[in-house]
Amino acid sequence: MYGTLLSTDPAFTEDNAYAPNSPYSASKAASDHLVNAYHHTYGLNVTTSNCSNNYGPFHFPEKLIPLVVTNILHNKALPIYGDGQQIRDWLYVEDHAYGIDLVLHSGRVGENYNIGGDNEWANIDIVKTISKLVEQEFIKNKDLATRFPNAKAAIEQNTESLITYVKDRPGHDRRYAIDATKTNNELCYQPKESFETGIAKTVAWYVNNELWWQSVMDGSYQNWIAEQYSST
Repeated sequence: MYGTLLSTDPAFTEDNAYAPNSPYSASKAASDHLVNAYHHTYGLNVTTSNCSNNYGPFHFPEKLIPLVVTNILHNKALPIYGDGQQIRDWLYVEDHAYGIDLVLHSGRVGENYNIGGDNEWANIDIVKTISKLVEQEFIKNKDLATRFPNAKAAIEQNTESLITYVKDRPGHDRRYAIDATKTNNELCYQPKESFETGIAKTVAWYVNNELWWQSVMDGSYQNWIAEQYSST
């Protein structure tokens, strides 16, 4: 929602004005403005938090990190937008939930709080890191070659060969980084997971929870609603 940063710019603080560059981010900025307007006009008891990119278990498979893992397991191309040098600050999902809880219970009414991981990575480096972690999973667990027989590149320890560069998406921010100093100082917030531990947990989770992400990818998870709420 804050827009994009140059490589030499400081990370976004709560004092930065919103400057969304896509309809998607503009819709999120609009929701914050609406909430803040109700606070200032009607005294609604609100706090607002903005976070960096989340990752972890149960992440929808279309997103970068789970997409890379599942594509490797299917021996599909790993699509990289543009030159792959878009930079994001990554935050483990449980650390985000921990930060939200602090803001809700200890944050000052009407205040904005950034929740970040202080953990900037270029997209191409994220993909290469995941590739190595999946290869390590195949080394540790020989059964994976049987469970995922199509994962040829992982079995042969050559997953980076699947990397493919594709046209960049419209309105794609070059760099997005969150300065969480205010949240750290006022609420004593600190992420509990390092990126090294968090990404290893995430890759292992996807490798070992095929039933979940496969049901999302083929749409069968939607049957749950019909099964639970059918009138017949």
